[in-house]
Amino acid sequence: MMKLLKYTLLIAITLFVSCSKDDDDQQTIIDETEGLTLIKSLSNDSHTINLYTKTSSLTDGYNLIYLQIKDGNGNYISNASVSWTPVMHMEMMNHSCPYSSVNRVAGTETLYSGYIVFQMPGNSMEYWEITVNYSINGTEYSASDTINVSPSAHKRVVSFVGNDENRYVLALIEPISPEVAINDMVAGIFVSESMMHFPIVNNYKLKIDPRMPGMGNHGSPNNQDLTQSTQDYLYHGKLSLTMTGYWKINLILENENQEVIGGEEVTDTIESSSIFFEIDF
Repeated sequence: MMKLLKYTLLIAITLFVSCSKDDDDQQTIIDETEGLTLIKSLSNDSHTINLYTKTSSLTDGYNLIYLQIKDGNGNYISNASVSWTPVMHMEMMNHSCPYSSVNRVAGTETLYSGYIVFQMPGNSMEYWEITVNYSINGTEYSASDTINVSPSAHKRVVSFVGNDENRYVLALIEPISPEVAINDMVAGIFVSESMMHFPIVNNYKLKIDPRMPGMGNHGSPNNQDLTQSTQDYLYHGKLSLTMTGYWKINLILENENQEVIGGEEVTDTIESSSIFFEIDF
């Protein structure tokens, strides 16, 4: 009887430990895409690549994009080296746009991210395509598909030919949720070295002059022009918004020699720079 009791107790302990271990394993399964929206799935013979954003769509301008790679067994890949190339297919030509490298999101196992700056939305005749290239344990893979890029409600990206004959792309990154306050402002400044290569410009300055055209074109105090950060290589400054409504953020781009590359100063006779962002909140 005592031997049977010990055997029964041993089974109970084993089952308890096993169940507890299973519960612990289940608790460690974390959804790393919580708060993100799936916008596109690409696939090849080996994997599915899911693209996510914090918004419900891609628009012209700066887009922070997340991705996960899943194999045929439903397992997410945690050790991939990833890159991507967006291409705009126009009626007469193809071109790319500014985009970043793709890196693992800190604190995650399966989530990667980077940004893409689309200079224009797609339309019925012209469209964007994204190619995701990646390697896993030395094996190379690729997947491509079209993606929908919608027009943004306000101007968040500016493309223009500067006084030095180079084509530049300026992208508003922050503030995403502007407030009546002095906001952190972040922008990207890129130059078109070719139709497929848009590197970040170094050591420039982006001067800002926010105005409210519907309120007598008044400005705001305590703004700080944008200069380049040595950490993310984007341009950071301060944007003062003194009331809600529509603001035009007039821009002047200067090179490392303080020469004006694009934009004009707002005066009594010049109501707006030729290059600007828009904010309405």
